[in-house]
Amino acid sequence: MLGDVLLINDLHKIAAEDILNYVVKDRDKKLEQDPNYKYIVGISGESGAGKSELSHSLALLLKTLNVRVKIIHADNYYKVPPLLRKEWRLNKGLKVIGPNEYDWKLLRKNIKEFKEDMIARLPCVDIIPDQVDELVTDFQKINVLIVDGLYAIKAKELDLRIFIELTYHETKMMQLMRGKEEVDEHRVKILEREHMGVVSLRPLADLLVNQNYDVIPAKRKPQA
Repeated sequence: MLGDVLLINDLHKIAAEDILNYVVKDRDKKLEQDPNYKYIVGISGESGAGKSELSHSLALLLKTLNVRVKIIHADNYYKVPPLLRKEWRLNKGLKVIGPNEYDWKLLRKNIKEFKEDMIARLPCVDIIPDQVDELVTDFQKINVLIVDGLYAIKAKELDLRIFIELTYHETKMMQLMRGKEEVDEHRVKILEREHMGVVSLRPLADLLVNQNYDVIPAKRKPQA
């Protein structure tokens, strides 16, 4: 998002270093089978949990390894643009808030274009005027894609899924500091609905970032 404020601290950097180890190991295995393999990381978590900060920190670490990285913010892919979204939610009711608000068809199209080394047009929200702009990018020389957003790890095409366990109750100060949206009574109701949608994706995660920002492997239930 254009105009977004990143509040990167040592917790983000240390967690990114831990995640880097998993990414490098997993990616190297895939590169052994396909030298041109294009790797995708997904990062989900609630508002203010540090998704963008973690993505940026991880991308910088990969860059030091001569890996070219592009970050896609899945929260740019809402079907309803920012200026109309509040009224739309008020008219439709809180039940509409959740993963289905994303334009998954467009997001998956852009991910496919990354996989196929294509030039792509990506939505990009400028949060100052709340305007959806368009970003043209060439994926040909991009090796790794990081997709972050509330519901990002729901995308089927990901190689590694990371879930940040902090809830909106624990990130209120971060939300206020970033100032992306006014935190009023209506916003709190939205955060609660988002919380329900985000938490439902936790079972998809390969790695968890806990409340202390420690990175731990997710314990998945064995399939029947």
